[in-house]
Amino acid sequence: MNRKVDFLVIGTGIAGLSYALKVAEKGKVLIISKTSINETATWYAQGGIAAVMYNPDTYEKHIKDTMVAGCFLNDENTVRMTITESTERVKELVAWGTHFDMEPTGRFSLAREGGHSEYRVLHHQDNTGAEIQRALTEKVKAHPNIEILENHFTLDLLTQHHLGRIVRRSHPDIQCFGAYVLDPLTGIIETVLSKTTMISTGGAGNVYQTTTNPVIATGDGIAMFYRAKGIVDNMEFIQFHPTSLFNPKERPSFLITEAMRGAGAILKDISGKEFMHKYDQRGSLAPRDVVARAIDNEMKLSGSEHVYLDARHITETEILAHFPGIHAKCLSVGINILKEMIPVVPAAHYICGGIKTDEFGRSSIKNLYASGEVASTGLHGANRLASNSLLEALVFSHRASLDATKVAEKTLLNEKIPDWNAEGTVLNEEMILITQSRKELQSIMSNYVGIVRSDLRLRRAAERLDIIHRETEDLYDKSVVSVELCELRNMINVAYLIIKYASQRKESIGLHFTINYPRKE
Repeated sequence: MNRKVDFLVIGTGIAGLSYALKVAEKGKVLIISKTSINETATWYAQGGIAAVMYNPDTYEKHIKDTMVAGCFLNDENTVRMTITESTERVKELVAWGTHFDMEPTGRFSLAREGGHSEYRVLHHQDNTGAEIQRALTEKVKAHPNIEILENHFTLDLLTQHHLGRIVRRSHPDIQCFGAYVLDPLTGIIETVLSKTTMISTGGAGNVYQTTTNPVIATGDGIAMFYRAKGIVDNMEFIQFHPTSLFNPKERPSFLITEAMRGAGAILKDISGKEFMHKYDQRGSLAPRDVVARAIDNEMKLSGSEHVYLDARHITETEILAHFPGIHAKCLSVGINILKEMIPVVPAAHYICGGIKTDEFGRSSIKNLYASGEVASTGLHGANRLASNSLLEALVFSHRASLDATKVAEKTLLNEKIPDWNAEGTVLNEEMILITQSRKELQSIMSNYVGIVRSDLRLRRAAERLDIIHRETEDLYDKSVVSVELCELRNMINVAYLIIKYASQRKESIGLHFTINYPRKE
């Protein structure tokens, strides 16, 4: 069964939807959503979107903050380009119907987060991402040129491999012709032929036991791109958010936004003492990698499972105005943040690497673009500055749309791609094999490839992962495909890449910290 479009978009967060709205003016768009259109990392983004809006803030200040946070491993041209385009992209988001908090004067109410030298984070209470998602979803659903397939799973990208050609890894002539897409309800696998393809599938936090990412964040985009022999980069840099709510029974972990520390909340150890100034003069507003390692160290020193975030001195008016979601969530688990400290623990939050792209979101595979967390644009370097991710998605989706519309005009669909071949496969009834392998994978990554690493831990992780990889590939070759099996396979691919890149970096910098190569002060 074939479906033919001009623009295929895989993923429905801010990157995918903003791109879809722009290319839809030039052709037919098909958007693939793994679950419902709103179940995205964008939806869960609490804090906001960083952009230069007013004096005394300047582009140069934002550029410097981004470079410092990224340990100057950022691509400076990319940083400069993204930051200088920030104001226009935010205005566009507002024009699409997004409501940010405003001051009585009519100016945007701006917050300040860790690593920022100025107040520049636009927000909508503590559910900014949900507000952005709402506005974009409404616009996309109303567009006549856009079709949305919800609850569909993208299995693999279509390239020359599917024409029977042997392609060397990272060959410059690899081209994307679309994707195989599974309807889990019917078991039907469609061959979607497209002139251009955008991967905006988000992150891969679920390769770890504790993550703030939605359960769908299993690294699908990075994995299918890697299998198509595309170039990825910076996979070792995994950002752990310092403050997720300590609630072991819940997945994903509930995020306690960095904006709360920006508003004055203080990190304290298990005995109620402040500790961050031992690690950084910026205290609780230090960049995330510094704060996450500090919390990790304090937990190891005390043997505790968490530390505390103390927001009791923030006024009730401010809490209810700016953090109503956090207040309500904590109350639901028996914590009144107006009177009690919040137990918090670091959780896998954001991957700074991914599909390597240029300034127009172009990947190493022709006619294939990437935007959002799935991409490695050069903006973040060794560590992402808070609230730069939503901005990055907007900027690169805009730029990708400019290029993709031109490419689509001169590209013909490749109608020689064969349909999915399931010959010789049988229905897998051993779900326990998949769930157990997934748990083992998450345990390996959390224990050996987490906030603090070592050569020995990375070697052990690689050895353990290799066993799971071989078992899973054997199962995949014999089984009718399922979402659960494909997710496991994707997570293994991504975990392998994280371990590989972490093993190759012989230094401690940014989010990659190893005891074998202590950071040079």
